[in-house]
Amino acid sequence: MELRKGEHYHRNALRLNTGRNCFEYILRARNYKHVWIPYYTCEVMLEPLTKLHIPHSFYKINDQLAPKDLPKLSGNEAFIYTNYYGLKQRIVEQLASHYGQQLIVDNSQAFFAPHIDGIDTFYTARKFFGVPDGAYLYTEETLDDEFPQDVSVDRMSHLLKRIESGAENGYVDYQAHEEMLCNQPIKRMSQLTERLLESIDYKKVQHQRRENFQFLNDALKGTNGLSLEELEDAIPMVYPYLSNKGAEIRHLLQQQRIYIASYWPNVENWNSPTWEQHLAKNMLPLPIDQRYGEIEIKKILNKI
Repeated sequence: MELRKGEHYHRNALRLNTGRNCFEYILRARNYKHVWIPYYTCEVMLEPLTKLHIPHSFYKINDQLAPKDLPKLSGNEAFIYTNYYGLKQRIVEQLASHYGQQLIVDNSQAFFAPHIDGIDTFYTARKFFGVPDGAYLYTEETLDDEFPQDVSVDRMSHLLKRIESGAENGYVDYQAHEEMLCNQPIKRMSQLTERLLESIDYKKVQHQRRENFQFLNDALKGTNGLSLEELEDAIPMVYPYLSNKGAEIRHLLQQQRIYIASYWPNVENWNSPTWEQHLAKNMLPLPIDQRYGEIEIKKILNKI
């Protein structure tokens, strides 16, 4: 494969196989005994807590996607916050000032957000790029374990099928690969994923995502139920569009073969607060990724 030989974007981070395993690494290295976690999060974040038998408590977020209340932490507790959609860096900075090293930042949706020195922070690559796995971790507390290197070749078929026969034909493979990532031990990033990530033109990705986000925001901010901060240096994962008709719009878009992810169906099963359930049901994460330009974005916009 003729892959460009560049560099990792997060050159100084630990390179592991998944974001949830970055979380597990932190929990083990810091020896936390209890974790505060948002109701509005992916259920896979509970996997490391269950594996390590660490109890957790949920907390609520407000309409700015910031924690409603800030619990007082004991010395062996952590507070994890998701940088939602890659647009909440200011809240991350405020929480870092408040909690210091007891804060864990989940930048799974914020690949390009800067990490703060001394704050445990992890990133995943799959939500931003066409790779089968891969994650980055910044931490000052390291484990002495020798972790094996992952092998990713058996998790590539959905990416290859998408090229030759379309996304729908690769979806079953994608689901199977998602299952394969469950309950994986901590491993080092695979050679295949490393080479793929080294081949990406990150400046071009940043520019295209920002352009696409701005195009959608200019058209939709007047009807968006979320008030989005204008962060000039933010490179979002998606354009989060909240509508009281979100579920209906999602169904209509699917009929037009425009598929919008759901963040996160598990929230409705957790007896979560009304606001979090509203987000899970009606927030549409509209794609802005670097494969698309004005033609594709206009198509999505016209359907909405």
